[in-house]
Amino acid sequence: KALDFSRPFLPETFARVTQLPFLTPREQLALNHIRAHGYLAMFELVEESILPFVTEQVEKDDGRDPHRGPALKQFALEEAKHIELFKRFKREFADGFGIECGFIGPPEAIRAELLSHGKLAMGIAILGIEWMSQGHYVESVRDDGDLDPQFKSLLKHHWVEEAQHARLDALMVQSMAKK
Repeated sequence: KALDFSRPFLPETFARVTQLPFLTPREQLALNHIRAHGYLAMFELVEESILPFVTEQVEKDDGRDPHRGPALKQFALEEAKHIELFKRFKREFADGFGIECGFIGPPEAIRAELLSHGKLAMGIAILGIEWMSQGHYVESVRDDGDLDPQFKSLLKHHWVEEAQHARLDALMVQSMAKK
């Protein structure tokens, strides 16, 4: 399904484009789309940082809990799926928007910096990001009928799986904190 560039992708609480009255409505919509691209790129970067962290947790699994290893493997598979999903949406965005939008970076350096911190710090940061994505969807996206349905669907399905990931992250953080 194609993105509908005649509609906003992000709710106003994220995009904050109407606070710029010097922009025309068309320019405000374009800025909403640009900020949505930044949101996609940010989550791609975050997911690419989470995947090696979770994979390492899978590799460290001692097998004492028969459910932990499979749950973490599923978590890693879903993070890999999210990375691909955000990449596909960025490609769809690029095809439809017509102008290349950049993002902070290089992403590899940001990812390396994130992963250079202690495991507990990384676990807490990941948990915070997952809680943030939960809040974003519930508080701003879910009931906004003006958004492009395709982009809204992306945010909804990401929200559903991140709710499960937040529970697993909380358990990982508790385990790390005990050590």
